[in-house]
Amino acid sequence: MSDNWVVQNLENALNTWNQKLAEIWQLISQSPQQFKGGSIWNVIVTIHGAIQAIGLALLVLFFVVGVVKTCSSFAELKKPEHAVKIFVRFAIAKGVVTYGLELMLALLSIVQGLISTIMTSAGIGSAQATVLPQQIITSIENTGFFESIPLWAVTLIGGLLITVLSFIMIMTVYGRFFKVYLYAALAPIPLSTFAGEPTQQVGKSFLKSYAAVCLEGAVIVLACIIFSLFASAPPAVDPNAAAVTQVWSYVGELAFNLLVLVGTIKMADRIVREMMGL
Repeated sequence: MSDNWVVQNLENALNTWNQKLAEIWQLISQSPQQFKGGSIWNVIVTIHGAIQAIGLALLVLFFVVGVVKTCSSFAELKKPEHAVKIFVRFAIAKGVVTYGLELMLALLSIVQGLISTIMTSAGIGSAQATVLPQQIITSIENTGFFESIPLWAVTLIGGLLITVLSFIMIMTVYGRFFKVYLYAALAPIPLSTFAGEPTQQVGKSFLKSYAAVCLEGAVIVLACIIFSLFASAPPAVDPNAAAVTQVWSYVGELAFNLLVLVGTIKMADRIVREMMGL
């Protein structure tokens, strides 16, 4: 690393960004059971089991309410076709509540396979590191003390922006894991609504929302792949320009690309929901 303070500040900011981007690539391919060694998942499974008892009680309640609202009389309930339909609905709802966690993990596993396919098809096994061009480093090191004063201001602003965007980006990815855990823990309650025809829409909306959370990972990895391709071709810098102009041009274009990436990641949930018509 260069001994110049301006260069060090920019390189430290870029190193922070590269570390967070690499962490995203690692996190996006992990399952909830692997995240943080699985300790969080074990707690979620315990909570899910406790709430499952409440879900089964609500299952009976929603079933009775559904029968009352869909059958106009007891005589109608005696008809074989109605009795079979109601029994099948109750059995399916009971299975969904009992094995809901396994079904949700199966859906997440399918999405994880989709993410792996995207990575393999792109031919990018890891995020491309963003490196400060040697041309800019040389220009900064050849700048005198008074000429470097504007560079300090530009570097402070640019470095701070890159660092802040790094943490916003990683917080969004961690937020996806939090949502997966929340959906898994509370699943028995919305899934129990499948027992009644009037309430089944709640369960359908829950599953669609959960699928959207899973698919956020695909949008995030696509955004990272596109940015990695941008990072492999750094912004063009005029070698004849002053050092402060070179740094300003480089940091400005890089910050714009980072803003686009972070904005896309933060809007991953909205993008997926629009695609699914939610």
